[in-house]
Amino acid sequence: MFRALFLSLGQLTDPPVLRVFVKSMLVTLLVFALLGVGVWWGTQSALAAWLDWHAGGLAAAFALFVTVLALWLLFRAVAIAVVGVFADEVVEAVEARHYPDALRTARPVALARSLGMGLRSAARVVLVNLLMLPVYVALLVTGVGTAAAFFVVNGWLLGRDLGDMVAARHLDAGAMRGWRA
Repeated sequence: MFRALFLSLGQLTDPPVLRVFVKSMLVTLLVFALLGVGVWWGTQSALAAWLDWHAGGLAAAFALFVTVLALWLLFRAVAIAVVGVFADEVVEAVEARHYPDALRTARPVALARSLGMGLRSAARVVLVNLLMLPVYVALLVTGVGTAAAFFVVNGWLLGRDLGDMVAARHLDAGAMRGWRA
């Protein structure tokens, strides 16, 4: 496991990995920008009838608040969903360099399957973190417990998602369920 970690860290500067990183960051930030525009437009439309002359400023402030809050709370969920779409490129680069036998048996993951995996991953992150919210709040008194619990829970979720991205190239959907069990 640690060998795989160090191999992957050594490959972070490879062009295919950097391309996926840049594409994923741009798409993720675009999603949040569109969210901000949508919240601004919706808020301005809702307030226009009551506060016509203040609607733009209030809508902008509310949209900024909601977008920053969403970025803070949901960035990882949205980013992993986006990365899931491009993950095949990274997995292929890693397999080509470090696991050539695995590359020979790999098959590309269809876009629909990648999108489905990404959306399920995002939903899982949100759901599990919502379920853990009472634990996070209870651990606030410890000073570090909330951060530690958040790190452990999201590390487990991220590991599962990254494992799924690799397994999808080698297993069909039924075999993947058995692989996780």
